[in-house]
This record gives sequence, structure tokens and C-alpha cells, in this order.
Amino acid sequence: MLSSPARHNTDRTDVIVVGAGVAGLAAARRLTDAGLGVTVLEAAPYVGGRMSTDRVDGFRLDRTAHFLTPSSAELRRTPGLEKLALRPLSHGVLVRQGGRSQRFAEPRGARGPLTAARALASAARSPLGGALDQARVASFLNRLAAMPTDRVLARPEVPAAQALGARGLPSRTVEGFLRPLLAALLSDPELITSSRCADLALQAFARSRLSVPAGGASTVPELMAEALPPGTVRTGVRAVSASTTSVETAEHGRLACRAVVVATGARAAAELLPGLRLPDFHPTTVLHHTTDAPPMAEPALVVDADRQGPVSHTVVATAADRSRAPRGRTLVTSVVLGGAAREPLSTLDKAARVHLGELYGAQADGWQLVAAHHDPEAVPAMRAPHDRRRPVRVLAGLYVCGDHRDTSSVQGAIVSGGRAAAAALRDFGLPHAETPAALPTAA
Repeated sequence: MLSSPARHNTDRTDVIVVGAGVAGLAAARRLTDAGLGVTVLEAAPYVGGRMSTDRVDGFRLDRTAHFLTPSSAELRRTPGLEKLALRPLSHGVLVRQGGRSQRFAEPRGARGPLTAARALASAARSPLGGALDQARVASFLNRLAAMPTDRVLARPEVPAAQALGARGLPSRTVEGFLRPLLAALLSDPELITSSRCADLALQAFARSRLSVPAGGASTVPELMAEALPPGTVRTGVRAVSASTTSVETAEHGRLACRAVVVATGARAAAELLPGLRLPDFHPTTVLHHTTDAPPMAEPALVVDADRQGPVSHTVVATAADRSRAPRGRTLVTSVVLGGAAREPLSTLDKAARVHLGELYGAQADGWQLVAAHHDPEAVPAMRAPHDRRRPVRVLAGLYVCGDHRDTSSVQGAIVSGGRAAAAALRDFGLPHAETPAALPTAA
């Protein structure tokens, strides 16, 4: 057990949290609520880590492409996020295949699944199947939405791509709808993700609409930071080593404490804590284009089922959140996954605009690329079998958290921060409550 905390010692903090992403901020809040003195160190000049938003010429440009869902328990119970405004996307998704678009709606609503499916079957010959196939998809998603989580987690665990064939749906529907949807939700074009995690992502999709934070992704960590005591977060401080009793920084010397929580990305955590296993990653490139007129009036998530271009999915961001572009401008945000994300930017932009023109049925040659953000380690892979509760306690006084410890999602990062804080409180001999593992709601 650690020594009793010195709660009023201004010369030495009780716990130093390295990293002001959502995991570190969640850990800091739980520790401060327990009466501990906490300092959060962040190397960047802003909070949020990968969940940040660049502001360029009046545009708000997310570096990541996370979707959130209002049903997320982690978002509802995190202090500060009661102020979070979520902007919903259109119901369901628009699937582009064979030169045509077809909407697959979320299964829950006033209309029954068969009625909804018939209403959505806009043509007698659909590349994704007719009314019967869509009714089967709606029924499948309705059952998944109502299924208890423990039953989902009791299913055999295999790669998601392998499990899709056992869901009782026609192959054309699996390949034309479920596969591109899951690729977008998980940032995993090959669907190597654990089938259990994939089913949980589909369950969250079935339960509530995909949404984006008003003002950009950075709104989430900014609200969490504002909910902490003043002076808790120190930006522009880079940690170079960590132990149970101190953190060595690049420009501010050694900072003493009674415990350390490493809340960085997986690679930085492995550098600070030698021996920590580094996961595989899914690379992504987020492209932000602007145009005078929106190619689509609604904020629909458009997914590509043909896989003949670099774009996995795209949305007219300003249709959901008008604050993301200056007045009179449209912002289209698109995501490139896998190997295509590694292409040179000039090559990728040219191919993406051709592909976006096909996806939206619009002329995209004149669209202007405002920004592109490539992250080779955007999403930690959740290969089967995936441990959703990877250890957060390295030893007494040293802890680690992040989306690489639970699920590769905003919710997983928040839960891992709570678990790390609970482990520290246990070692301090202070009251604590266990935090349940997160469910991946959306990528």
C-alpha cells in the first residue's frame, strides 16, 4: 500500500498523470474527486491528444474520425460532458454500390422493420437486395440491439470478417452493407477485429444514431479539462521518463509525486514504460475538402461498398455541424483506411476527389483540400482474441491507461482512465469503485 496522501502539500502532488487525452483526464477527475492532489502533464500546447481539432481560416478540422452515440453510458456519466452537444447524422447510412446509392436505416423507430425496408427499396433490382433482404438486416439489428451484453460476449470469438458469414444474411448484404459499415465504425478495412467487439459496435449503431460533437472532436477533452480544479492541467510539458515517485521532463526537470499514471498513446506509453506490449494499429488519413455548394443536403454517412477507390466513408460535416466552416463554405470530411492511407498526399487527394465525385454523384474536381491528417497509429487493433480489460497496474504507484488497454474508442479510453484511477486508489487505501469495461460504440 502507498503512503497516505498529503492532500494539502503544494510542493509535491500526490499523483502525476502523463497525457491530457480523454483517458488521462478521466483518471485525473476520479483521483481529484477522491481528495488527491493531481497534476496532468501534456506535451502538446492543448489537451485532447489525438482527439484534437485544428482551427484553420475559420474551419474546424478534426484530426480523427470518431463517431459518438448518445446512448453511451461513459459519455453520460463523465463530469463535464453533461454540457456536450452532439450533432446527429442522418438515420442509418447511405451505401454506394454499383453506381447507385441505397439507404439502410437504423432498425429502431416507429415503423416496423418490414415496413421500413419496403419504403427503402427504391428500385426493383437493387445491388444490395430488395425489401426482403433489407427486412432481414433490420431484424438482425433489432435482435442485436435488444440482446444483453453478456450474451454478445459469450459468442465464439473469431475475426469479424469470418463471423459475418454466420449471421444468417445473404452474402450480397454482408458484403454490400455490414462489411463497409463495420470498416467505418472500427477503422478496420480487413475486419481482423474481434467478432465480439464488432458485434458490440453494431449493437451501439442499432441502439442510437451516430453523432459528432458540436464544434469538433476537441470539445470532448476540453469540457473534461474544464471540469477539473483550476491549475490541474499543465500543457507544453514533455515527460521523458516515469517511475513510481517522479516524472522526469524535458524542460522542467524532475517532478516528485507519490504515484504516476501514464495516459499517453500506446507507443509513447511503451517508451515511458519499457516492456509494455505494443499493439498493431490501423492507419487512417482524414481528408477535409471545401466547396461552394454541398454535394448533399443531409448529414448522411456515405460508405463505399465497391472498394474501388481510396475513400472508406465520408460525410458533409457542415450539414451536421454548421460551426465547422465559415459562412458560405461547405466542409466535406472523408476517411481513408488501410494501405491507401499511406499514399503520397498529392496522389491520394486526386484519387479521393474522383472517388468522392462518384460517391456523391457530384462534380468534385474543383473541391479544395483544406487539410489532411495522416496517423499511422490512429486506432489500436483489436485482434481476436481481444482482452477488453488489459492490466492498468504496472506495480504499486505506477499505472497505465488509454484506448490500448480497453477498447479502441473514446469510451474505451475513458473507462481505462477510470480503471487506472481505481487501481491507484486501492493502493492508497482509499475508497474506490470498480469501473466496467467499455463497449465499443463507434470508432
